Amino acid sequence: MTQPLDPALSAETTCEVAVHAIPYNGGTLHARSWTPASASATTPPIVLLHDSLGAVSLWRNFPEALALATGRQVVAYDRAGFGESSPRADTLTPAFVADEATTGLSAVVDRLGIERFVAMGHSVGGGMAIEAAAQLPDRVDRLITIAAQVFAEDRTLTGIRAAREDFKAPEQLDRLRRYHGDKAPWVLSAWTETWLSQAFASWSLREVLPRAKCPTLTIHGGLDEFGSTIHQDLIHDRVSGPARKLLLPENGHMPHREAPEVVLAEIRRFLA
Repeated sequence: MTQPLDPALSAETTCEVAVHAIPYNGGTLHARSWTPASASATTPPIVLLHDSLGAVSLWRNFPEALALATGRQVVAYDRAGFGESSPRADTLTPAFVADEATTGLSAVVDRLGIERFVAMGHSVGGGMAIEAAAQLPDRVDRLITIAAQVFAEDRTLTGIRAAREDFKAPEQLDRLRRYHGDKAPWVLSAWTETWLSQAFASWSLREVLPRAKCPTLTIHGGLDEFGSTIHQDLIHDRVSGPARKLLLPENGHMPHREAPEVVLAEIRRFLA
């Protein structure tokens, strides 16, 4: 078990950790949950949605630290085609962000008997969390985004093009295989080729955001190489519910990894 990143955030030091195999489309979705002893069955858990190259394992110790800081159960899962979930071979369309709310995410919360939850996502997972809040208003209690994008900004696409060049080095793809196994080439293509496609150029959550009526917290790094603070401003200004934002001027695309104690403390305040 990992320890809380700041002992002052929680009196507890460990969580009960469980692994779940969720039946999905003839295969399974891999999920993991962290439950502190103080978690109440009536308090909505936090469900994490990972980024474009992400997986449960790439959240590292953050889910347990989040559970201990908030006193809530935290659930993370690998989307279909990622991590330890079943592989897929299809080509993603621009609808993949919207579809996750009623496909993989719904399969996980339904299987685990979760009626209401906090939708929390990083990067494109933040966009999926926004879609969940808009499409499942009776189930999403609160919304938290970290380094989320809400349209295909030039900075985002420039960062993806640079990453695609970096991944031409065999050792870079080998690193991705540590988390996704033989699925790594599909995972990389699903990110770079989808976002850089002409079909994705018009993708936007601007009209989706007003349908998110629950309380919202948006977290963003001022040096995020995959999206400027315009995304944070759009989320904050366009959601219909009460919204607050945490801007970390010196952080990049991984605020929860770069400044975990600040992020955890702000999430704890927001959920309290």
